[in-house]
Amino acid sequence: MQYASEEYASILDQHQMIPSMSRPANPYDNASCESFIKTLKREEIYANSYENLEHLRANVEIFIEQYYNQQRLHSALGYRSPEEFERQAQCQNEAADAKGATITFFTGLAQSSTGMLGQETQTPSPAPGPIPAEEITETAS
Repeated sequence: MQYASEEYASILDQHQMIPSMSRPANPYDNASCESFIKTLKREEIYANSYENLEHLRANVEIFIEQYYNQQRLHSALGYRSPEEFERQAQCQNEAADAKGATITFFTGLAQSSTGMLGQETQTPSPAPGPIPAEEITETAS
């Protein structure tokens, strides 16, 4: 309950910070933050010696910016670094914006629309005809 105390909340307010606490009965709210702190401690803090607090701060900044965000692979991101994940997501968003809407019902047949309904839209392709009875009989035998 110490993190919900009035004194704690007042200190956060003074520094224009927003408290982050799990919702009741939901231990997963802060799981990603807890995982990051575990990684920071194991891969940087406990693995090195520091001359002073400034040396620690400089190393933590380098760890986060140059290693954790750019090189370290994250299983939650499909074994990609956060920067690679962000780049791919941005490229996909740009490609989706440029391409317009696409609907595929059958392999090889796609229709796209880059205009508003009724304005510069393509007409749908005709549906494939029914399978002839001879082909169904031949397949069944």
